[in-house]
Amino acid sequence: MPACLTAASLATDAQGLSRANIRIEGGKIAAISPSGEATPDGLKVVDADGGLVLPMLVDMHTHLDKGYIWKRAPNPDGTFTGALEATTTDRTARWNAEDVRRRMDFGLRSAYAHGTALIRTHLDSIPPQDEISWPVFQETREEWRGRIELQAVALFGIEAVFEGTFLDRIAKRVKQAGGTLGAVTYMIDALDAALDKVFRTASRHGLDLDFHVDETLDPQAASLSLIAQKALDHRFEGRIVCGHCCSLSAQTPGEVDRTLDLVARAGIGIVSLPMCNLYLQDRLQGRTPRRRGVTLLHEMKARGIPVSVASDNTRDPFYAYGDLDMLEVFAQATRILHLDHPVDDWIRTVTATPADLLGRSVFGRIDVGQHADILVLRTRDWNELLARPSGDRIVLRGGRKIDRKLPDYRELDDLMGSE
Repeated sequence: MPACLTAASLATDAQGLSRANIRIEGGKIAAISPSGEATPDGLKVVDADGGLVLPMLVDMHTHLDKGYIWKRAPNPDGTFTGALEATTTDRTARWNAEDVRRRMDFGLRSAYAHGTALIRTHLDSIPPQDEISWPVFQETREEWRGRIELQAVALFGIEAVFEGTFLDRIAKRVKQAGGTLGAVTYMIDALDAALDKVFRTASRHGLDLDFHVDETLDPQAASLSLIAQKALDHRFEGRIVCGHCCSLSAQTPGEVDRTLDLVARAGIGIVSLPMCNLYLQDRLQGRTPRRRGVTLLHEMKARGIPVSVASDNTRDPFYAYGDLDMLEVFAQATRILHLDHPVDDWIRTVTATPADLLGRSVFGRIDVGQHADILVLRTRDWNELLARPSGDRIVLRGGRKIDRKLPDYRELDDLMGSE
């Protein structure tokens, strides 16, 4: 098991892994001891044969309301603009309560089978969609209580904050649902004033913030630095997460340093969405992409900025693939972002760090007294896991093995037909 994910005192090898015995009693972890110690008489022993043991995983940036619409709303050219247009058309025509509920549930059953226990989803919240998706989310959260803990973020383009009473109305809806306020930020002329409105509104309602930020390779896109400065100016006391932040990879070293210094001072957490951004960014028909479209996790981590990776979109116009499998996300992130040589404690990006950023530090760790919600993998070290992330795994919830059967895509066929 990764030494960085437990408080137990264990010897650690060169990969940061510890060999241990985990005793489970009454559905909880009763003890963690060094491997090789004698087992008390009468206890049932299961030999994992040196397989990796991980805590249940955390997916802190998803879009459960968009998921699985690819068959009826494909992205014609794979671009960000194409994704926006296809999603807007589909949402307007089809996103009723039954449609959203069934696709959300399908995604959650997939994530549960793969071993995820905590998910934050962004919900498209431009009226009238907010009146459909937020009640469905709240109902779904109750239905999934005890299996996957769910959080939600209101999602809308930043310019919407100037539309009458929209922002205050959405904030009240989010507050009532126990959610988080968010927005998509880009370089509009009135961005400074728009962010002031968002920060004031979040403070007034006691809400945390989670932004989509600079999802472009345009080096002029610099809303991350402005968000960080606003957090400092407003002395904002809530949590702030910024996702994507792709344009940093196209900016000068000096601009990067200035921005990351502000982000560190403001205490902002960053989540990178490597699979989706690799899919969308630097895409031109007939030309091989040159740039990866991901943000600067190594430089952020070196400054003490908390960093995570997450699934983002799943089989929708923004990302045609994916299955809400955080082991796939971790493996792909390692390859795309070079989170290796050494792997070190990068496993925290899908476990303890996102749990902390979501205010749920009970997740993403293996410690005595916690529920025995763990993954037992057949792979024995980081190299085996990263080479075969889809390999055999056992998911234990409360110490009991769950049925890992994945839902069949055919279940959604009746939602995919033409209008």
